[in-house]
Amino acid sequence: MKIAIIGTGNLGLSIAKGILHSDGATKMYMTKRNLASIKSFEKYGNVVVTTDNREAVKQSDILIFAVQPGHFAQILEDTKDLLTENHVVISTITGFSIQKIETVIGTDNYIIRSMPNTAISVGKSMTCMCSNTKGKKRIDLAKAIFNQMGHSMEVPEEQMQAATVICASGIAFWMRLIRATTQGAIQLGFDAHEAQELAMHTCEGAASLLIESGNHPEEEIDRVTTPMGCTIKGLNEMEHQGLSSSLIRGIVASFDKITEFKKQ
Repeated sequence: MKIAIIGTGNLGLSIAKGILHSDGATKMYMTKRNLASIKSFEKYGNVVVTTDNREAVKQSDILIFAVQPGHFAQILEDTKDLLTENHVVISTITGFSIQKIETVIGTDNYIIRSMPNTAISVGKSMTCMCSNTKGKKRIDLAKAIFNQMGHSMEVPEEQMQAATVICASGIAFWMRLIRATTQGAIQLGFDAHEAQELAMHTCEGAASLLIESGNHPEEEIDRVTTPMGCTIKGLNEMEHQGLSSSLIRGIVASFDKITEFKKQ
């Protein structure tokens, strides 16, 4: 499978790392205006780094665009004459609708929007995706690519903004919760390294319990709470201080902001 990553900034680089670590490409083209930060990827042997987007499109079948939103339309315009019936166009650009993409390159192309998060670089991304009518014939291919780097879910396009908040911004939300747990552990006497290790692996364990069991979070909470115990005491104090409501308000505020961007 020949894959081009058009625009290897933070997200594009994470995607490239994820694909390479899972051996998901027979050949990969990585493009960027300044190659200094990605030159080292040539050590993989099957990777070509280049400033030439047209060359990358011409030599690849799967095109993953991870450029800045303001540059995307022009890059599509500059490369659309190279698109063939074999190309699958995958956009990771927030707020850039399928209709906008079709306006530039036409409706007779396999077009998929995807929103991975930065955990893709360690094979743990939650990636949401949607497609145009023709792209539905390649959605399983796109899911197969991203499933090698985590988990993927197809959603209606109108839910992609919300998915961006929950999954992409959500990485930052969960990092903040882990940091807060770390700080609490330090206050209880652990050194900083031990505290973060405890917080990280407990978080991973909690998510894994839900993934493996399919249980509701409250079912797992019930397993560790006893009448008048320390767990329920802590949970109730967190709720009195607004833990759940603050998190929900933050998610909604983030969604309001991304919706504002879309209207601009």
